[in-house]
Amino acid sequence: MAYKHGVYNTEQATSLTVPIQGIAGLQVIFGTAPIHLAKDPAAAVNTPKLVYSYKEAVEAVGYSDDFENFTLCQSISACFQVFNVAPIILVNVLDPNKAAHVTQNQAESCDVVDGVVLYDKKYVLLNTLAVKNGSATLVAGSDYEAAHEDDGSVAITLLSTAAKEASSLTVSSTSLKPSGVTAADIVGGVDTSTGKVSGLEVVQQVYPKLGLTPGILLAPGFSKDATVAAALQAKTTGINGSFRCICVCDVDSGATGAKVYTDVKTKKEANGLNGANCYAVWPCAKVGTKVYSGSAIVAAEMAYQDASNDDVPNMSVDNKAVAISAACLADGTEVYLDQEQANVLNGAGVGTFLNLNGWRCWGSNTAAYPGNTDPKDRWINIRRFMNWAANTFILTYTPKIGQVMNRRLIESIVDSENIRGNSFVSRGICAAYSIAFLDADNPTTDLLNGKIVFRQSMTPFTPAEEIDDVIEFDPDALADALAG
Repeated sequence: MAYKHGVYNTEQATSLTVPIQGIAGLQVIFGTAPIHLAKDPAAAVNTPKLVYSYKEAVEAVGYSDDFENFTLCQSISACFQVFNVAPIILVNVLDPNKAAHVTQNQAESCDVVDGVVLYDKKYVLLNTLAVKNGSATLVAGSDYEAAHEDDGSVAITLLSTAAKEASSLTVSSTSLKPSGVTAADIVGGVDTSTGKVSGLEVVQQVYPKLGLTPGILLAPGFSKDATVAAALQAKTTGINGSFRCICVCDVDSGATGAKVYTDVKTKKEANGLNGANCYAVWPCAKVGTKVYSGSAIVAAEMAYQDASNDDVPNMSVDNKAVAISAACLADGTEVYLDQEQANVLNGAGVGTFLNLNGWRCWGSNTAAYPGNTDPKDRWINIRRFMNWAANTFILTYTPKIGQVMNRRLIESIVDSENIRGNSFVSRGICAAYSIAFLDADNPTTDLLNGKIVFRQSMTPFTPAEEIDDVIEFDPDALADALAG
């Protein structure tokens, strides 16, 4: 180190602003991640990773701007670089122990230049590197150190004298193969012999492991597949036997998808996007040159709105400003809809992006519309609020299970919920919110079996979907103005 005498200073890169936090819209995101860049690649497969910052996300699953191959990075970027909201849960399904998910790089000769070997292979798992000097196998840490370069290659810095003096070394490795991940990997399943879960089945581990209930399920880059879309919609209810949430799914805008807005309804229906707990999105979105699946942007927007609203999910994502550069197809071709065209999508139960002197999410209908017009199933904000209220009730009163079932227990639940409901009404969240214990719902036979039934009523406000202004020309006013 050079000798120093005097006063010095240094600058470091600006840290990202601390994200706002909320769990009502907790995103559980399924996809592929560059785990070769993660702190512990082995621990980043089919397990829920809770992260509160960009740094934690990078350490947990790695990060790359290659959104097509590493789909989880779309949501990492959307949440921490576009919206600045946390936390999120990441579930990577790219498994280096699956033959279809890796490529075996055969041994090849690499030149040594100034004590460094540049190994031009992408997505290399560093723990699989085999470096040889002739027949002698070099040892990581004592003979060499390896690190990923920005261009995706690997720099092998030689440490031992013998290795440095060699003109070339033989290197082999194993690389990740994200293209090997299929819809079946995202859907996942349960290994009957070990009990291990994979893919969307991991959602069952979120609450037992992390103590948090999912708010939004998504699989950017994969939910455009009909099989994945069906599985996502199925997973929104009965989580851990009782919890519920929504999912955000993409209507395909790629080579086999809808490239014009008039084809979206047909594609949506072909993919089976019709659930009340599903919000469908078309097309993708662009921030600079990066192309994001629409689901990654909309889900982050929902979570951001919740966190900005005292963590209560009663606000619709409709007409909320979104920091994107353009709406686009999967290939990056920009799409500019007018309001009438965007409304065609909304009428088909599909949300989109509309530029009204600034980009906004556009649409409050769930994917169940127009087939289902029940307000609780049609409007996304009502559906989300009711899911959240149901989950909150379960979490709040589970500690009372096993207590003596007397009048005091019943009154404590009724009083607590009604006080909470009065707060929702006074804050303009609901038009009404109440709970009651009725004798008719609780026959003696049920009470003897330890069962109590409450009847709850809630009316969150619907979104303002249409505002009409009736304009009329008044000829009498003209006559009055010109008289005399």
